[in-house]
Amino acid sequence: MTATSTATSTAGPTTDAARLAAPARRARTAPLPRPVGLPTPRGPVSAAVVDVLASGSTTPADARRTTAAELERRALGADEVLRDEDLQLALWTLQELSFRGFGGAGDRFEWDLELVGARQLLEGALEAALRQVVDVPTGVAPSEVPEVLFAMTADDGAPGMSDHLARRGTLEQFRELVVHRSIYHLKEADPHTWAIPRLEGSVKAAMVEIQADEYGGGRPERMHAALFARTMRALGLDDTYGLYVDEVPATTLVGSTAMALFGLNRRLVGAVVGHLAAIEMTSSLPSRRYGAGMRRLGLDRDATWFYDEHVEADAVHEQIAAHDLAGGFARQHPDRTSEVLLGAAAGLALDELVGGHLRSSWEAGRSSLLGGRAVDDLLAAAAA
Repeated sequence: MTATSTATSTAGPTTDAARLAAPARRARTAPLPRPVGLPTPRGPVSAAVVDVLASGSTTPADARRTTAAELERRALGADEVLRDEDLQLALWTLQELSFRGFGGAGDRFEWDLELVGARQLLEGALEAALRQVVDVPTGVAPSEVPEVLFAMTADDGAPGMSDHLARRGTLEQFRELVVHRSIYHLKEADPHTWAIPRLEGSVKAAMVEIQADEYGGGRPERMHAALFARTMRALGLDDTYGLYVDEVPATTLVGSTAMALFGLNRRLVGAVVGHLAAIEMTSSLPSRRYGAGMRRLGLDRDATWFYDEHVEADAVHEQIAAHDLAGGFARQHPDRTSEVLLGAAAGLALDELVGGHLRSSWEAGRSSLLGGRAVDDLLAAAAA
C-alpha cells in the first residue's frame, strides 16, 4: 500500500460533506464485517435457492431441478443471460456460499452436491454467454500478451462515466456508483485470490505481490475493502457487506458472478489472471477522476482515500500484471493464452455493461438502482 496518512483535507468541505464524513474519521481500524443477509428473490430460480438457504420447504434437489427446467424453458440468448435478474441473483447467492456464506448457511450448504450442480448449470450458461458476446483477440503468441493487453486497456479518449463524475457528477450519482461497486469492492481481491494455489513460480509471486497490496500489506485498516467501506461511510451509506445486493440490477451482479466463475473453477485460472490484469491496468486513471470529482463536491480524505490509493498502487500494479502475471502465465502455458485474453476481455466488457447502464439512467434523469429506487431511500434506511 502507498497511502500513508489518514489526515482529512483542510480545503473546506461543504456542510453536507463534513456531516457525512465525520463518523468515518473516528474509525482508525477496519470493523469486522457483519454477516450478509439473504437477498430478496427475483424469480423462480433465485426463490428456490433462497428458500433452501433459509431452511424452507425447498430441497437442494428441488433447486437444481428448478434451475435446469428454467434454463431450458427460457432458452435465453447470450445477452439475455447477462441481464437476467433471476439467474444472476441465484448464481450470486450460490457463489456467495464460498465467500462469506450467509452466516451458518455456507458451512452447511457450500459443498451440497445438488446446490453445486445448480451453480454449475448457471455458471455454464454464463460462461457460454461470455464466450459468445465477448470479443477476444485471436492468433496472439504468448510473448505478445502484454502488448495486446495494453492495447485492449488503452484509454480511447471517449468521454466515459469517470469523466462525467469528475466534471459534472452529483453527490447522489456518486452514492449510486458506490452502491453498485460495493457488491465487489467490499470483498475486493477475494475472487482473484482463489488463483494463488493454482499458480507456480514467478507467476504466483506476481499474483501475491499484487494481492498483498490489495489486502493492505498486513494492516487491516489499509485493506482496499476497508478503504472502500470508509468511502461508503463518508457518503452516508451503510457499509454492511452485501447489504445493497437487493438494490442493484443484473448488469451489476454479473460482474461479480463472472469474477467468481473464473475464480472458483480451476480450469479457468488463466481467465482469473487475465481478469485481474485488466482491472489493474484500467483503474488508475478513472480512480484519479473519481477522486477529483469527490473533491469538487467538497468531500474529504475519508471519501477519496480508496480512489487516491488506486491511482498510485495500480500504476505500479499494471506493469506487474501485464508482464509478470499475465505474460508470465502465457509463457508458462502457451496453450492457455486465449484463456488469459478471455478473462481480460470479459472484465472490460462487463465493466462497460454496467457503466452503460449508469450513464443511460442518469442521462434519462432517473436512478440507476434496481427499480429506479432513489438513493435517498437508502440513506434513510442507513440512518434508521
